[in-house]
Amino acid sequence: MAVNELLAQLHEVASSPRKQLDKYLAQGKKVVAVAPVYTPQEIIHSMGLVPMGVWGADMEINEAKKYYPAFICSIMQTILELGIKGEYDGVSAIVIPSLCDSLKTLGQNWKYAVKGIPFVPMTYPQNRKPAYGIKFTRAGYARVISDLTVATGAQFSEPALAESIRVYNTHNAVMREFAEIAAEADITAAQRSDVFKSAWFMLPEEHTAIVSRLNEELKAGPKAEGKVRVLVSGILADSPGLLKVLDDNGIKVVFDDVAHESRQYRTDVPDMENPVDALAQKFADMDNCTLLYDRDKKRVDYIMEQAKKHNAQGVIVLMTKFCDPEEFDYVPIKRACEAAGLMNLNIEVDRQMVNYEQANTMIQAFKEMF
Repeated sequence: MAVNELLAQLHEVASSPRKQLDKYLAQGKKVVAVAPVYTPQEIIHSMGLVPMGVWGADMEINEAKKYYPAFICSIMQTILELGIKGEYDGVSAIVIPSLCDSLKTLGQNWKYAVKGIPFVPMTYPQNRKPAYGIKFTRAGYARVISDLTVATGAQFSEPALAESIRVYNTHNAVMREFAEIAAEADITAAQRSDVFKSAWFMLPEEHTAIVSRLNEELKAGPKAEGKVRVLVSGILADSPGLLKVLDDNGIKVVFDDVAHESRQYRTDVPDMENPVDALAQKFADMDNCTLLYDRDKKRVDYIMEQAKKHNAQGVIVLMTKFCDPEEFDYVPIKRACEAAGLMNLNIEVDRQMVNYEQANTMIQAFKEMF
């Protein structure tokens, strides 16, 4: 299958999550919504359920304003808005982690605003690496398993989890490979985004099969030339309007440090005797994310290392409006870029944005500096 056909297939999924949900429901499958940022999808998958991502949508917010002030992450607001409006009808439960203050409020508001879909909390420790942190994470997974059993009737088994871990580790590897191939391949920022976004709406084994074929085709295809190579960082980078601005200005995304994209695939579940212990160890092993406690800000060094590795000419930080963790990290990222002689640009993004003219002007000026 040609590259364009595979990309068109993934674009269809990325742009039509409701269609995907209806497809799985028509197949008799039960679907569990997974909110940002790190939900234990392996557990959900192992119970015979379909995990589907919910990251909100570019839309006007009305009903969610009854529960949220204006000065809070629009990803949370639009997730709640879609839930209130029935866009997730048919979903059996929603799992919401508590890695930031906004996510904590999403879970509590969901219980009152969307009564038809049970809320399953996943409480992670910030001190995730010590033995007591791993034990705490494991207890959180036990709670998720228990709540999902009540909400869906599905049963849990360790052998099934071990198999799901294998499926997800395979998907991780394929997605990491895609990120490296896409750095040189002649594909647009919008097409690259479709590959990552579609993963949230498909069973991992189905997505792996398509992206594996895509990787082989891209390896043999033409390479991108004459574009400005950038590393993009942030929580979310899927707005069609913003992606069009990048593509219209000849910006080539050669690597991303985006929570919605590559951050999901960096860390595999290790090989351990007990799969639940292994899953808890995976969370302990994760690093380089604004939502994971990092006193030394090693994420800044990671961004600089990846920018150098991928020959990036600059760093574009897509700053989700009212995201405190991301805002705290921007100053050291900016300083590190300046010390390394890398151009850097900070663009504020919001789920309610409809006009990207200011971003277009900034990126045009950014491009002209090279």
